[in-house]
Amino acid sequence: MNTIEIIRKKRDNHSLTKEEIDFLISAYTKGTIPDYQFSAFLMAAFINGLNKTETAALTKAMLYSGKVVDLSSIKGVKVDKHSTGGVGDKTSLIIAPIVAAAGVYVPMISGRGLGHTGGTLDKLESIPGFRTNLTLKEYKNVLKKTGVVLIGQTKEIAPADKLIYSLRDVTATVESIPLITGSIMSKKLAEGIDALVLDVKTGNGAFMKEMKDAEQLAYSLSDTAKAFGKKCIAFITDMNQPLGNYIGNWLEVYESIEVLKDGKKNDLTELSLILAGAMIYLGKKANSLEDGIEKAITTLNSGKAFDKFLEIVKAQGGDISYIKNPERYPKSKHHKKLKMLNEGYLSFVNTYEIGMAAIDLGAGRLKKEDKIDPKAGIIFHYKLGNKIRKGDVIAELFSESSEKINLAEKRILNAVKLSDKKTKSPVLIKHIIN
Repeated sequence: MNTIEIIRKKRDNHSLTKEEIDFLISAYTKGTIPDYQFSAFLMAAFINGLNKTETAALTKAMLYSGKVVDLSSIKGVKVDKHSTGGVGDKTSLIIAPIVAAAGVYVPMISGRGLGHTGGTLDKLESIPGFRTNLTLKEYKNVLKKTGVVLIGQTKEIAPADKLIYSLRDVTATVESIPLITGSIMSKKLAEGIDALVLDVKTGNGAFMKEMKDAEQLAYSLSDTAKAFGKKCIAFITDMNQPLGNYIGNWLEVYESIEVLKDGKKNDLTELSLILAGAMIYLGKKANSLEDGIEKAITTLNSGKAFDKFLEIVKAQGGDISYIKNPERYPKSKHHKKLKMLNEGYLSFVNTYEIGMAAIDLGAGRLKKEDKIDPKAGIIFHYKLGNKIRKGDVIAELFSESSEKINLAEKRILNAVKLSDKKTKSPVLIKHIIN
């Protein structure tokens, strides 16, 4: 096939065949198509889009650029969850043990944080000794033993995605919904799953800030999952304020422990139980979504989910003494309580800026090479609609550097607005695609 002709075809807004897409992905992965030509294809696809058939073909070509895990030896439905990312979103740490304790297998391949959103791998690796770099053999063994496994993308899983994402990042083509779909779904399908629950965020702290864009992405992901014969439920959820109260790697593990062990109830708990319920339903351990949520609540309240979390941490090399006694974890050198100078109802939170403040403190990375301080982060005490009085502590900041504390303090104070009138809390679940 002729690479130039394929690029020209997409440039002129014509549909590509499955064979043409296979050729492009295979040749680029092997290194026979140079970056500059594949960049031209990415930009043509970004501007003109890819239809459902092209998106499915792209996903399949990326999926089969590497190994697809065969979990047929493990009897039972395998279900995963994917979130498009947000500030304080640590639902995977809560969902995985709940669903596994309810009898559904959860093979979960997660990513690292980049930009204003955190990554599940970074949170897990804040637990001393926890290994996310398991081999595929270890991946299967842990899943068989515990019913759940939490790892990062291996070299064998969708290698085309790693190459293409790096190029998208430097060619201004990251935001393309078909390209996002291919990237997410090629990795998820390679896990060996039978079903998938999607949590697509929308709001000022999400990548998809507008509802219409979030819906478009949710339908694209859901349609692609179904094209591969996978059952799928997609939720569009609010990200106009941090999820839960804790932001930062160990801090988010700590809040997950509060939910799993102590039954903490907030928006994080509510969303985790809904997503877990959907996974339990797709895993055929419930008769409906509502029944699945009830089973998730029962599993959480029984203490079985916390026991399963301890089992997961131990199986992947983590020190469970920190999970049983989280107060033993090392403390940040600097800790500051941020007090409000006026009063009113919390009416607006620039969630993106809160996420960036956590990065200022050392909790995230702007470049892949940046090192993370697992202790750094923020406790954000209030939710939209809450009354705040003068002198109330709106947030607590943790860092190894007083300069970083001062930088984050300014950012947070500029990120919140108060109103004289009580404002409504945002709707957490905005839309369900089933």
